[in-house]
Amino acid sequence: MSDVPKSHPRYISLALRDKIVEGVELGITSIHGLIAHGRGEAYDYLLSEQTLTFAKTSIRAAAAMLCLAEHPVISVNGNVAALVPDDLVVLANLLNAPLEVNIFHTESGREEKIKQHLLNHGAEQVFMPTTEAELFYIDSNRKYVHPDGIFTADVVFVPLEDGDRCQALRKMGKNVITIDLNPMSRTAQTASITIVDNVIRALPLLCEEIQRTPTNHEMQSVLNQYQNDTILSEALRHIRRGANDEW
Repeated sequence: MSDVPKSHPRYISLALRDKIVEGVELGITSIHGLIAHGRGEAYDYLLSEQTLTFAKTSIRAAAAMLCLAEHPVISVNGNVAALVPDDLVVLANLLNAPLEVNIFHTESGREEKIKQHLLNHGAEQVFMPTTEAELFYIDSNRKYVHPDGIFTADVVFVPLEDGDRCQALRKMGKNVITIDLNPMSRTAQTASITIVDNVIRALPLLCEEIQRTPTNHEMQSVLNQYQNDTILSEALRHIRRGANDEW
């Protein structure tokens, strides 16, 4: 990015692309993650590349759910490890919650590389998938989890999730919080709370909201009033308006 001035209108997007490419070069991001990132970037254009009101509502609800959880766990894949490792560590420390590596493509020892990457950024506790515990209702590699992590969690935070595991977690009775730029995805539609926003904007705001330390009564009130279907409908309306403006 040294040859791209910060005044460039696409500077942030280009910087994020470079982070994902660097993740591939470090062996923590699958090459398939490049496609997923590009898909999300397209939706972000239609969201005006801003954290909008409906996303802020979801962030408040997500903070409440995580703070009230008995055993929250933060699931990490290659893309999110490449984009926001420092914010993941901050969130884990705020919640006293473990980070757990969980990926679809496990080529070239990526799981261990992601763990080391998180440790290099200051993580204290990083769980790895094991064959000792398996999620139900899913057949891919993502079914393998840590017995003291995702398997026993009551709330799982899964930024940049893939839909089949989100569905499996929900069927197992767990609450799932996700960050997804596409309100029509399986993950967005299945999650308990969907933050329709870019992970690089949403995660720092989530950490800030957790640090506000509202009372348990206030947090429960936020959750009681929250309706994920309403949030997804608002996000979709905004995207449709954005698409109409573009064309």
